Amino acid sequence: MQTVVIVIHLMIVAVLIGAVLLQKSEGGGLGMGGGAGFMSSRGTANLLTRMTAILAVGFFITSLFLSWLAGYDRKPSSIIGSPASQSQPAGGAAPVQPPTSGGVLDTLKKVCAQKQSAPTGPQAPLSQ
Repeated sequence: MQTVVIVIHLMIVAVLIGAVLLQKSEGGGLGMGGGAGFMSSRGTANLLTRMTAILAVGFFITSLFLSWLAGYDRKPSSIIGSPASQSQPAGGAAPVQPPTSGGVLDTLKKVCAQKQSAPTGPQAPLSQ
């Protein structure tokens, strides 16, 4: 499904770029405005303007749909817990387990209490 929407999105982008490049310059910002070209009539300007607006709406809709589709199956994950496949950190300390209740501050208090209760050697004082 996502691949189909991406292909449609890219086709809209390519046609939108072409429609913008075909439009007549109005102010001569680059000194190329004016002049008679094959697309100089007023009717084609209205057609290109409408087509550009429709393609722009299609571009925004497909962009929003792709962003929604990317986050549809995303599941929340904890930034505190560590996976079981990680090795133990240096110093022989046990990894911090994700909290079963409470919040981040409760977990940090438990870790600090464990570090203060069993010093393994000379340590720098903890700031409070």
